[in-house]
Amino acid sequence: MNTELDALPLEVHQGELVTRYTEWGEMGVRYARVPAGTDMSPVLEGLPGDRCPSPHWGVVLEGAVRLTSADGTEEVTRAGEAYYWPAGHTARMDEATAFLEIGPADAMRRFSEHAKAKLG
Repeated sequence: MNTELDALPLEVHQGELVTRYTEWGEMGVRYARVPAGTDMSPVLEGLPGDRCPSPHWGVVLEGAVRLTSADGTEEVTRAGEAYYWPAGHTARMDEATAFLEIGPADAMRRFSEHAKAKLG
C-alpha cells in the first residue's frame, strides 16, 4: 500500500497548519506541515499529563521539531533526521516544518480526535 503524502486524508487544516492522517493496519500515518512558531502544548491540554499519548517513529522533511519530554529534557530533530519519540512529549516548531510520522493506531487516533476537537 502506498500513496502520495498530499493524497492522505485531511485531518486538520487551519491556515498554514495542515495535517493528513490515515491508518494502515495497526499503524497510524501522519504527514504534517506546520508553520513557524507553532507550540503543540495548547492542543495537548486535556490529554494525560497534557502530553502526547503516542510514541512516534518518523522523519523531519523540512525545518525542525523541538521535542520536550515529561522530565523536561529537550531534543531537536532537524530536516533529514529520523526520530523515535516516546509517548509523553510535547513539541514546538520555531521554523516552518514538515514531517512524516508513524505510530500505534489507537494512540495516534486518540491524539487525532482530541486535536480535532480542540481546533474545532
